[in-house]
Amino acid sequence: MSYEQRDNTGSLFQNDNKKTANHPDYKGSCLVDGVEYWMDAWIKPKKDGTGRWMSFAFKQKGRRQERRRSRDDDVPF
Repeated sequence: MSYEQRDNTGSLFQNDNKKTANHPDYKGSCLVDGVEYWMDAWIKPKKDGTGRWMSFAFKQKGRRQERRRSRDDDVPF
């Protein structure tokens, strides 16, 4: 089933492939000002233990992420 996503909306789904604590609890996508993004979300406990909060990360779809430079990138040989 396909659908046209409306601008400034998104959807998250539970990550059934989570293997480590660093993997997101939820994954999905959104459309913001006509640009599509992948969304990741983690549920984290509050430091005082009174509840939880959600942290998000967004990556633009179709755009390659820049590789981090290592110290060896400047070596001329």
